[in-house]
Amino acid sequence: MPQLNPNPWFFIMLTSWLTFSLILQPKLLSFTPTNSLPNLPAPATTTKTTPWAWPWT
Repeated sequence: MPQLNPNPWFFIMLTSWLTFSLILQPKLLSFTPTNSLPNLPAPATTTKTTPWAWPWT
Protein backbone atom coordinates (compact mmCIF):
# COMPACT_ATOMS: atom_id res chain seq x y z
CA MET A 1 0.00 0.00 0.00
CA PRO A 2 1.62 3.27 -1.02
CA GLN A 3 -0.02 5.38 1.72
CA LEU A 4 1.86 3.39 4.37
CA ASN A 5 5.22 4.26 2.88
CA PRO A 6 6.57 7.15 5.02
CA ASN A 7 9.53 7.77 2.76
CA PRO A 8 8.48 11.00 0.94
CA TRP A 9 5.83 12.26 3.37
CA PHE A 10 7.79 12.10 6.59
CA PHE A 11 10.50 14.34 5.18
CA ILE A 12 7.92 16.85 3.91
CA MET A 13 6.15 16.92 7.29
CA LEU A 14 9.42 17.26 9.19
CA THR A 15 10.62 20.06 6.91
CA SER A 16 7.37 21.98 7.19
CA TRP A 17 7.30 21.73 11.00
CA LEU A 18 10.91 22.82 11.30
CA THR A 19 10.24 25.73 8.96
CA PHE A 20 7.25 26.78 11.00
CA SER A 21 8.86 26.41 14.42
CA LEU A 22 12.26 27.89 13.59
CA ILE A 23 11.46 30.62 11.07
CA LEU A 24 7.78 31.57 11.01
CA GLN A 25 6.83 31.25 14.66
CA PRO A 26 9.42 33.73 16.05
CA LYS A 27 8.43 36.23 13.36
CA LEU A 28 4.74 35.91 14.22
CA LEU A 29 5.31 36.10 17.97
CA SER A 30 7.34 39.29 17.66
CA PHE A 31 4.26 41.30 16.69
CA THR A 32 2.45 43.09 19.47
CA PRO A 33 -1.33 43.06 19.47
CA THR A 34 -2.91 46.38 18.59
CA ASN A 35 -5.97 45.96 20.82
CA SER A 36 -4.35 45.02 24.10
CA LEU A 37 -6.52 44.94 27.19
CA PRO A 38 -5.88 47.54 29.88
CA ASN A 39 -4.49 46.36 33.19
CA LEU A 40 -7.61 46.37 35.30
CA PRO A 41 -7.43 45.48 38.98
CA ALA A 42 -9.08 42.26 40.01
CA PRO A 43 -12.49 42.65 41.65
CA ALA A 44 -12.25 42.56 45.44
CA THR A 45 -15.74 41.21 45.98
CA THR A 46 -16.31 37.54 46.58
CA THR A 47 -19.54 35.77 45.87
CA LYS A 48 -21.19 33.66 48.55
CA THR A 49 -22.44 30.34 47.29
CA THR A 50 -25.12 28.27 48.92
CA PRO A 51 -25.00 24.47 48.91
CA TRP A 52 -27.37 22.61 46.67
CA ALA A 53 -30.25 20.97 48.44
CA TRP A 54 -30.45 17.45 47.09
CA PRO A 55 -33.94 15.95 47.47
CA TRP A 56 -32.67 12.45 48.34
CA THR A 57 -30.38 13.41 51.23
